[in-house]
Amino acid sequence: MNFTISQDMIANDVFIFLAVFSRLGAMIMLFPALGASAIPTQVRLVLALSVSAVTMPMVASSFVAMPDTPFTVAAFIVLEVTIGTIIGAVVRLVMSALQVAGTIIAFQTGLAFAQNFDPAQDSQSAIYASFLSICVMTLIFVMDLHHLMIGAMHQSYSIFPPGAALDWGELSNLMITTLSETFILGVQLATPFVAAGLLFYLGVGVLSRLMPQVQIFFVAMPANIWLGILIFFLTISTILMWFMDYLELFLIRFLA
Repeated sequence: MNFTISQDMIANDVFIFLAVFSRLGAMIMLFPALGASAIPTQVRLVLALSVSAVTMPMVASSFVAMPDTPFTVAAFIVLEVTIGTIIGAVVRLVMSALQVAGTIIAFQTGLAFAQNFDPAQDSQSAIYASFLSICVMTLIFVMDLHHLMIGAMHQSYSIFPPGAALDWGELSNLMITTLSETFILGVQLATPFVAAGLLFYLGVGVLSRLMPQVQIFFVAMPANIWLGILIFFLTISTILMWFMDYLELFLIRFLA
């Protein structure tokens, strides 16, 4: 009898650990910095296992008894993976603001065709966007924002209790709101370059009318690039701090 009880307890603990790992593993694989493709998969896997092992005792009381049928167990695990994927995707969506800002800056400075690998998006993007992504991923660890991400993993069990039905309407609204906010933030980050570009091309247009025999746009292109680099040098700290403040406030939303 004692052996049967111990076996049931072990099976229930294994089920809880698997459920916790399913949710937290999906979040870690999608979170910025923690889930960057530059980090080896083995390292991310060890991190997910470690965080799951630490989190499991703190959230075990929120789990119900292990389902009886394999199909129910599989459905429960799929639900946990879905929750982790949604939270991770929403947080990763915030990084799109850097993509928007970097693309606008590249267009305004004449470097739109200068492409580089973006570790935050796992794809080719404008060189300004790639540089901003690398800086932000570094600042996440420097400013200990990864602690907020780990805290959000634990607090996700207060926001989304295990086994509870998901409110897809609320989740859809969260995704739409986040997407609109990040797009607005990206445009705001690139505002100095948009204003400088409008003034620069306005002046170039006036000069082209005054000196139609000169290929003024060809001559002005190097000046436009140097002007963009100068403005980027003067505003880079403000852009990064503005984005980091927004990211910190966004992560605090998940700390129930």
